[in-house]
Formats: sequence, structure tokens, C-alpha cells
Amino acid sequence: MRVLRGDADAPRTPLEGRRVALLGFGNQGRAHALNLRDSGINVLIGGRPNGNGCREADGLGFRTADLDGAAAEADLLIVSLPDEVHAEVYGRHIAPHLRQGATVGFLHGFSIRYQQVRPRDDLGVVLVAPKGPGTTLRERFVLGQGIPGLVAVAHESPAGDARALALAWASGIGCARAGILETTFADETETDLFGEQAVLCGGLSGLIVAAYEALVAAGYPPELAYIECCHEAKQVADLVYSRGLAGMRAAISNTAEFGAFEAAERIAGPGLRAEFDRILAEIRSGGFAKRLVDDHANGDGWLNAQRQLSRQHPIEDTGARVRALMPWLQTPPDAPS
Repeated sequence: MRVLRGDADAPRTPLEGRRVALLGFGNQGRAHALNLRDSGINVLIGGRPNGNGCREADGLGFRTADLDGAAAEADLLIVSLPDEVHAEVYGRHIAPHLRQGATVGFLHGFSIRYQQVRPRDDLGVVLVAPKGPGTTLRERFVLGQGIPGLVAVAHESPAGDARALALAWASGIGCARAGILETTFADETETDLFGEQAVLCGGLSGLIVAAYEALVAAGYPPELAYIECCHEAKQVADLVYSRGLAGMRAAISNTAEFGAFEAAERIAGPGLRAEFDRILAEIRSGGFAKRLVDDHANGDGWLNAQRQLSRQHPIEDTGARVRALMPWLQTPPDAPS
């Protein structure tokens, strides 16, 4: 994949004098808005007039409007809302108000890939997906750095400026400082969902809980099990993040490395690969997307039940006791800086 870097590859000039509106002011939306503003781009924040997002945006000096008004003003409309509400918000507040020739942008390809949203043919449709949380995007930007980001164009605008606007947006939030990779909505969506489910969120949490339960069932103290199987995961993840897998192995003991190679072969066997294949197949077929959307339509019943069950697991009480030994961990890692 070609890596685009700097103003030569991703100039911000296509956004100069253009009207940019951003719907939603959560973790990602806040970072995009602040970084774009610091890059000299005026941003209008759209949301519920009395909602928390608009109040926070007001406090930070942004101009705000309701969803309908923000959509009506935009040359580039950035949708920074949860995937499961895109269809409702787009149909009610965006589609009737977007002017002809505008470009609508998403932070994740879900609603376009699974046809939850079907923009008109006279609109540009783009994606800008920084590969990191909003807090990291903002922190790196303030330091004069950036994190890599993905850009995709699902539909070029009649004026032919949608790709240029997307690259300017990616540059304005700092991604061109690190590198911009061009991809497709489908590839971004499918790999992102798979990574979340198989490794980053689902796989990691599943391994932690299963290992914790194995040690506790064998008679070891819960606190020791938590420290070994959960608390120290960050230290290894940080090594992988900064050095890669080989670099991580070079930084651990020979004992740990020897055991890691042996255990990896046993854990990542044919059964795990078969399950990964099934997860990916459900993502590509739209089965996972349907379950998510259906659950939201039914009041998030299954999701809320899983949240409740996970909060009741003994590992949560154990973790609270361990973290209490380290007061610096009491500030949430995603708290605004």
C-alpha cells in the first residue's frame, strides 16, 4: 500500500473556505474537531441542542447547531456517531438536508459496507479512520506528531473533489504526519471488525478471563491471578506496540520466550483458526452487522445483558483491589487531557 505523507501528498488547501460540519462530539469527534480547528479549518458541531456534546463544544468555543442545521450547511459533513444509529440519523436528519454535491464522511465504513446508509448519487462518500483512539489522536497532534490513518472513497462527488476533501481532512487531524493509507470501505470495515473481535477486544478479554479462572480454580490467590493474566498485559502490549513481536520477544527473559513459543503453538491451533475463519465469514456476510442492528432495534437487550454479566464476574472485584494499590490508575485512560 502506498503511504501518503505531508502536504505534498495530502494538502489541506481543499478545505480552505469550505464549510465543515461534524455530527457528534464523543472521543473521536472531539479530537477531530479540535485538530481540524488547530489546522485552521472552521468546524460546526451538530448534535442535540441541549445535549452533553453541544454543551461541551460550546464551552470549547465551537459554533453548534442541531443535526438538521449542521447537515444543511456542510460542504463536508463528518458523521462521528455510533454505527448502530447511522441509519436513523441519516434518514431523518442528514439526507433531507444535505445540499447537492456535498460530501459525507464517516470514521468507520460499517453503515456504507452493510448498506445501513445509502447516500444519493449526487454526493461524495468518503472515509477517514485514524488507527487509534481519539485521545491518542489529540495527544499526538498537540505534540506535533500524528498517528496513521486510512482514507477511502466509496463515491466521488460530481465536482470530483471528494477524495481531495478526505485527504485534507486526514491531514488536518494530523494523520499525514505519520502516514495515510488508501483503502476501501469494505476492507477497512471487515479488517477493523475482525481485529476487534478476534484479538484486540474479544480475543484479549476472553484469554484474560479464561486464564484468570484457570489459576483461581487451581487454588492460586485471585490477586496473583489478576496481576499475572490481566495487569501485566499492558506491559507486553506496550512492547509489541513500540517494537513489534520480535522486539517484544527480545525484551523478555529466555524462560518467557521459550514458554511463549510453546504455548502459542498449542493455543493458536486448528480449532482457533477455524473459529477465526467463522468470525470473519460472519463479518463478510453481514451476519454480525445484522445481529448488532437488530439488537439495537430491540433496545440493546443482548448487549446490555452481556455488560451486566461481565460486571458481575469475580475478576472485576479482584481488579479493583489490585488497582487500588496504584492510585495513578484511578484516572480513566480515555479521560480528556
